[in-house]
Amino acid sequence: MAMAACFLAAGSLSSSAAKPRTHLPSFQSPSPFQTLRLSSSSSPVSFRHLTNRQGLLPLSLPSASLGGGDGGINRFPPSGGGGGGGDDDGGEVFPSDGDNAGDKNRVEAMMVLAEAGRLLESLPKDLAAAIQDGRIPGAVVSRFLELEKSGMMRWLLQFGAFKERLLADDLFLAKIGIECGVGIFTKTAAEYEKRRENFFKELEIVFADVVMAICADFMLVFLPAPTVSLRPALAGTAGPVARFFYGCPDNAFQTALAGTSYSFVQRLGSVVRNGTKLFAVGTASSLIGTVVTNALINAKKAVDSTGEVENVPILSTSVGYGVYMAISSNLRYQILAGVIEQRILEPLLHQHKLMLSAICFAVRTGNTYLGSLLWVDYARMIGIQKAQEEHNELA
Repeated sequence: MAMAACFLAAGSLSSSAAKPRTHLPSFQSPSPFQTLRLSSSSSPVSFRHLTNRQGLLPLSLPSASLGGGDGGINRFPPSGGGGGGGDDDGGEVFPSDGDNAGDKNRVEAMMVLAEAGRLLESLPKDLAAAIQDGRIPGAVVSRFLELEKSGMMRWLLQFGAFKERLLADDLFLAKIGIECGVGIFTKTAAEYEKRRENFFKELEIVFADVVMAICADFMLVFLPAPTVSLRPALAGTAGPVARFFYGCPDNAFQTALAGTSYSFVQRLGSVVRNGTKLFAVGTASSLIGTVVTNALINAKKAVDSTGEVENVPILSTSVGYGVYMAISSNLRYQILAGVIEQRILEPLLHQHKLMLSAICFAVRTGNTYLGSLLWVDYARMIGIQKAQEEHNELA
């Protein structure tokens, strides 16, 4: 499962007097970009403008974004170290095949911005920093610019967690809608399938299950969703545990962007981290559900004193549901989002969004229904729910 490591090296500009030459990056098909103008001053050189056939498109990029340099003058791409055919005059302004993925990501992103006529400063700070560091390719920048065209998406992109997920999957909101929209129906249907003639006799327990599930549905989609990480670097005082989990992906099976890789241990760390969060979510949502259920049971008893329904145990039910979400739900949703959707369905149907949405709807509906069936069996197995026949025998 471990992905191949990509090494990120800083790029720089040459300050030599040799005549500069412009090369198109060999990793991309010919583009309309023809020249790169460089500012001339005693301060560090920075990219100022990219020119296309239609005219100048401003793209301001601070020199710090290109990494270190010699004597305050940046060189891009890096000199020495087995470049792909560049001369010693340091005149190349685009990286060749031998340059690392970080340099390629940076150039791709800058070209996308230039085509759109956007300044780097017009982007959110975290996205601009990721472009400067060469952490995201041009495809991610293109997706951001497309999402910005929608007023609702532009509003959601203000929130970092949503932004990271929308940049990784433009159907992320649709998947949340699928989960929350079909949640009530599928979970109620699964409860009926398991309880049959006792469904209405155990209606209070059914209600608790549905309330718990709906409260957790949003987080079940949100937490295991693949992301494009835009998080800033950790502080130097961060401990080893924080540093380890910082490097873990949000989904254990998600694909890594160029210039990024995850080890097998880091992917396991993603399962542990999400499991911890989902345990807290499951416990809290179950606590709400059981408290509401017990209130309904007590109200029913006050009206009909012959009622035999017992109160639902709050602590054991809440902890039990938290464990269930940390293990069963965590693994199912990580596999669903990272393997079935991102690695299988999206590569096959990326040009057919309507069909992709329909298949995601079917798969997620089936997964939600399966989760409800497993929960009923699990709850009875650990003894936090009893079938109506057991209640009758005890009575």
